Order: sequence, then C-alpha cells, then structure tokens
Amino acid sequence: MLSKFILALYLALGLSSCAASLAEDQHMTRALQLMSETPLIDGHNDLPWQLRKQFNNELNKVDLNTLETTHTNIPKIKEGRLGAQFWSAYVPCETQYKDAVRQTLEQIDVVHRMCQKYPETFMFATSSQDIMEAFRMNKTASLIGVEGGHSLDSSLGTLRTMYHLGVRYLTLTHSCNTPWADNWLVDTGSEPSQHNGLSPFGKQLIVEMNRLGMLIDLAHVTVKVMNQVLDMSKAPVIFSHSSAYSICPHKRNVPDDILKRVNETRGIVMVNFYNDYVTCSKTAKLSDVADHFDHIKKVAGVGIIGFGGDYDGVTRLPEGLEDVSKVPKVVAELLKRGWTDEEVKAALGKNLLRVLGEAEKVRDSLNGTNPDDVPIPYEEVKNTCRTSYGYPNAGPAHSLSTLALLLTLALQALIALTPS
Repeated sequence: MLSKFILALYLALGLSSCAASLAEDQHMTRALQLMSETPLIDGHNDLPWQLRKQFNNELNKVDLNTLETTHTNIPKIKEGRLGAQFWSAYVPCETQYKDAVRQTLEQIDVVHRMCQKYPETFMFATSSQDIMEAFRMNKTASLIGVEGGHSLDSSLGTLRTMYHLGVRYLTLTHSCNTPWADNWLVDTGSEPSQHNGLSPFGKQLIVEMNRLGMLIDLAHVTVKVMNQVLDMSKAPVIFSHSSAYSICPHKRNVPDDILKRVNETRGIVMVNFYNDYVTCSKTAKLSDVADHFDHIKKVAGVGIIGFGGDYDGVTRLPEGLEDVSKVPKVVAELLKRGWTDEEVKAALGKNLLRVLGEAEKVRDSLNGTNPDDVPIPYEEVKNTCRTSYGYPNAGPAHSLSTLALLLTLALQALIALTPS
C-alpha cells in the first residue's frame, strides 16, 4: 500500500513538473513570437568600451562571431533577438578637460566600423524609420548614444558635429559634474553641487538638443536636473539604463514622482540589469528585474517602459541574465506575470520608437531655427588644457611693469640697430 502511495506521489510530482515546464515553454514560445513582430530595442550596451579596453579599438584583431570575453557577441545577439541597440560611446570622466572629445570620436568611429565589418548583422541607424527597416531585413539596427556630457568639452559645435556623425542621445553627465550640469553622486552627498542642477549654458544645451532632434538621457543626473529638463524639454526624455528607486533605493534609479512626470511628458525609462541597481546588493535574480518592470507599470503605466540592460558596462548581472542572449527570458517572465501581448510589445520597442519619433517631430517643427552659437563663458571652462581662442577678453593681461619692460627692451633694440 505504501509503495503504491509513493508511486502515486512520484507520478504527481512528475506531472506537476511537466506542467510547469510546459507552461514555461509556452511563455517562451510566445515571447519569441512577439519579438519577431516588434523589435527589442535596448537603450545601452558598452561593447564599444570593451573593444577599447581589450583591443584598443583594433577591430582587425577581433572576431565578434567568436569573441568570448564580453557579454555581447554576434551569436548572443542573434539568440537574444536584439532588434536594435544604442551602442554607448563612453569615455571615463578622467578625460574631462583633456582628450575627451578625441576619445569619444574614436568610440563613435568604432561603432561605424563595427557596422561596416559585419554588414550581414548590423545596420547603422539614426531614426525610427531606420530601426524598422533594419528589423525587416533581420539585422540589428545600430544607433549611438554618447554617455557623459564631459565628451562635449562644453561645446555646442561639438554636440552638433556628433549629431551629424549619427549620435542620437546624450547622457547629460556620467559620474562627474560637467561645467554645466550636476551628476547623480551629488544626490548621495559624496560630491558638492556646482550648478544647483543645470547652469544657464546647460539650459542652452537642452534647447539645442531639442532643435537637433537628439534625445536627452537623464540616467546619471541629479533629481534636480531631471525636474529641470522635464520642465523645459519640448521632446520626451529617456533614461537609457536606470531602474525603479522604490524597488532599489540607489541614486542611479528613478523615484516614483519622476516616473509619473516621465509618463506625463511621454518619455521612457529603460530598465537596467545591474545587480547593484536591481536589488541594491551583489546578487539578483531574473525575477528581481521583472519586479522593476512591474513597479514602473503600476506607478506610471506601461507606456514609459523599455529595456536598458547595460551589458558590457557592468560587472554583476542577475542569475539567468548573464549575457544578451538571455533577454527573451525577461519577456517570458512578464508574460508569465500576466502582461498582455500589447503591453509586452510596448516595452520591447514601441515605446522607444514613439519617443524617438516625437523627438524627430520636435526637430522638424523647429526647422529654420538658427543653431545656438553663444559659447559657454570662458571663466566657466578656463583650465590649463584649454586655449582662449575666440574669447576676445580672455587673453593674458599684462601688468604696467611688464609693459614698461617690453618697451625698454624694444627701445634698446632700436638704439642698437641705429647707426652711430
């Protein structure tokens, strides 16, 4: 009798396990179907920085089909059904006031060369239309985001040049203040505020980004900057790789009141997978990431949610999300939690396509508006690595004693040249 009971128990457990496995398979099958209909658009991947760190951007020494030292390679991209990617053109804060512009241009260049080397996989993209064209061609649309305002060297001309090179978003700060904006570390108390958010030049920059059609990325800025930009931007904003502060109270995450304002202004928050931002600890699980999706949906609606994995820019990733090939598991988890097909499609890519399209409409509405060519005041950027060309009153001032010495030397030279 006991043996029959044990046998029945084993059968019941086995059937239960099979049923659970079948349900999971059904969720994954549905996830892959939805991803074949709507492009997964990820807001932030640091593969270009890994190419710098590991190979000094010598792409001839790299094969992205076989590269195994990164979270991202071509087989992982295909398995992860990555429809479009904003590749990060990132250089560290220590380049500020030095060679940040050159270093950033080299990161922009490596994205272009990556697309040229693997045309069967990547298509360079600069618009919502390009993303959909690449998706129809079964290629990964490749866009560029510059991660950190220090990359501009406080120059609107550099901003415009980078836009012409294909950059479609700028993260206003990274983990350092610029001469015109405060970064997120100010909110931790570890750094002082320099501008109480944005300086007057910082506000000029926001207006110029609207005019260009460049997305304003508020990942890495203070809450003060978030509110200032939300007050003044005519186009929706993005958080390219940030999560929900109420789930994990890390200052890189987005508070509920800001989530609501992003909804009101039709922007997007693209959920970051970094353990420290997911659980505020060293470890996390895939379900913890899904909790951020659920929370943002509950607080501000499904219309502001996107994916911003931060692959190859972080050192710790949730169990089950170890590289870009695993992203469909998040989609399956959302379906398991009761998300509808349309809600999933919104988070996959429709929200980002809308935001980019609306930024393009703002740009078109401002067509004919002159570029802003008023430079940042020299006193705000003066340093030993910057010349003052173009600033008429910024040259070295000579004291009267110095001028007297120069006149004396000139007079002595003139006397020496005069025949006796």
